[in-house]
Amino acid sequence: MTVSENAADAGELRRMSRDELRTLFLFEALSDEQLDWIAREGYVTHVEEGRVFQEGAEATCCFMLLSGSLRMCKLIQGEEVETNRTSQRGVYAGAYNAFFGDNESNTYNASMYVLEPSDFYVIDAQTMASMISTWFPMAMHLIEGFVMGTRRSNETIGQRERLLALGSLSAGLTHELNNPAAAAVRAAATLRQRVAGMRHKLAMLADGTLDATKLHKIVAIQEDAVERVAKARDMSVMEQSDAEDELSDWLDDHGVRDSWDVAPVLAAVGLDAAWMEGVRSAVGDEYLEGAVRWLMYTIDTESLMNEIDDSVTRISTLVGAAKQYSQIDRAPYQIVDLRELLKSTLVMMSGKLEGLTVVKEFDPELPQIPAYAAELNQVWTNIIDNAVQAMNGSGTLTLRTRRDGQYVVVEIGDTGPGIPADIKTRIFEPFFTTKPIGEGTGLGLDISWRIVVKKHHGDLRVDSKPGETWFTIVLPVDPEAEIQAQGDLVS
Repeated sequence: MTVSENAADAGELRRMSRDELRTLFLFEALSDEQLDWIAREGYVTHVEEGRVFQEGAEATCCFMLLSGSLRMCKLIQGEEVETNRTSQRGVYAGAYNAFFGDNESNTYNASMYVLEPSDFYVIDAQTMASMISTWFPMAMHLIEGFVMGTRRSNETIGQRERLLALGSLSAGLTHELNNPAAAAVRAAATLRQRVAGMRHKLAMLADGTLDATKLHKIVAIQEDAVERVAKARDMSVMEQSDAEDELSDWLDDHGVRDSWDVAPVLAAVGLDAAWMEGVRSAVGDEYLEGAVRWLMYTIDTESLMNEIDDSVTRISTLVGAAKQYSQIDRAPYQIVDLRELLKSTLVMMSGKLEGLTVVKEFDPELPQIPAYAAELNQVWTNIIDNAVQAMNGSGTLTLRTRRDGQYVVVEIGDTGPGIPADIKTRIFEPFFTTKPIGEGTGLGLDISWRIVVKKHHGDLRVDSKPGETWFTIVLPVDPEAEIQAQGDLVS
């Protein structure tokens, strides 16, 4: 049921006089005849606290606040975000853009709530469209309000989108950091146990009955085992199983207990029965089991230390990428290497890139340029995020860099379904999105365009066909010269 139907059913429908209407700034410049016409077409309605209309619903009315207060909200990532709150008499919302006449004008582009019982002057959408297209003074008011309202929403939602993107990347970074951190903790705990076991076996081997010659041979064998850990190759499941079975049989034949526990460790670094015979001949049967245990602990501890080293290196790499991405400890405007910015963005987005093939074709001679690094990272993030969603879990993401005269060029391509020709010219418009309501703000590419074109004096364009979409970012090597050249063209 529409607002007008609600008002009629409640018996609350009332009109405003010509003089009353002229007190609303939207109508202040209209003629008496025009005001009389509005007085006949519009009506006053009273609205209790709550939602008046919902974003995405059919836009049937335009509302002008007479008394009370309201707030406007837009859906961002499924959550309503307040873009404006006011009690100013005469402010308007709803179907005020009906005069555009396209499909987007048939729905409300935001949700409106009243914060207290409020009165509105209401005009139906079709009546509003006819008025705006006919009466120029009011159209000017509306256009001014539309621009200012869009700018305010742009700023609010743009900030919100950047925070959402940062939150998403932070969550991904937390997940990426957690894996190597957990691995390092597990390895450190196991390493502590293995070192304790080595101390125990060392006491057994060096209790005075093992001569120095044999002890030196054990140390030499230990060093050989350590080298094998570093050079160990990955074996297939079948190869690993066969090697373990061979070693387990040899250990059983020579009285080494718990061969099922020892054999997998020795086999993992390529030790076999022939190598173990060398150990036996070096220490003798009396000390064989102690030597085998000693070697097992040596191999295990070396592998665990390698795992800790790999994990800590991975953490350091991720933290470095996060600092590069956020530019948290650097000047906003600086000389940057675009390849490093792109690499840090890929690291930050690695969680979203699972299942995709990522191709990097970076020109090693690409010059560094002065730029706002953190904002360019936002551009890469917005474009890559769109590409990932377009490919829906499978496909190829390609990043290229090259020099073109006095410009550097970054190309980001995907193998998604492509951008339909009828909307390609609109993708950089603010609030334009093909995503369902609440899943996209329509500001990602608009923000990217403003960062590249307005702030860096470059160019951002797109070429698309089914199975292949390319976003091309062009940036001047010398921005000051580019500004001067653009000024010369204007003059």
